[in-house]
Amino acid sequence: MVERSRPAPESRDSVVTAVIVVGLVLGTAVLPRLFAGGALAATQAPLVGKPAPAFSLPIVANGLDGKGAVALADLKGSAVILDFWATWCGPCRAEAPIVNSVANHFRDKGLTVIGINTNDRAGLAGPWARAHHIDYPIAFDSGGEAASDYGVTAMPTLVVISRTGEVIAVREGITDADELESLVRKAL
Repeated sequence: MVERSRPAPESRDSVVTAVIVVGLVLGTAVLPRLFAGGALAATQAPLVGKPAPAFSLPIVANGLDGKGAVALADLKGSAVILDFWATWCGPCRAEAPIVNSVANHFRDKGLTVIGINTNDRAGLAGPWARAHHIDYPIAFDSGGEAASDYGVTAMPTLVVISRTGEVIAVREGITDADELESLVRKAL
């Protein structure tokens, strides 16, 4: 009698775990971009083509020219990326180095990036940003007013604002470096 070899139970468990992990990654990174972000968000988000809503928030990490707060009005004439995120958000943590790289690359060309920590506990954003070498200023949206004004329903959400103060793109989910650089060039 020929005996068939069966995979060890641990092997099957590893495969099941891998399938679940891949499903979660696709569910949190890809699907939101297909339905709420990506190309649809750039053309259909309610704010696209309109003036960016005003805000003023305290800075909790990486001060902006020694100021303790940042207001959109202070950034007039600069292209701006607003990165809405939270320390508990896995996709936000994955996207932060991408945003940081783009911020550093375009800083001298007129881009200002502001991380807006929202839907999070006070006191977490600053230490997290410092520990992960995030260079752009981080503001804290304690009551979620700025997130609400910008229609943030998922994180991370990036809002790209032109030098004239018009919202040119909204992206939910992880935005890759090439796409973000392309949006920044349009904003500049």
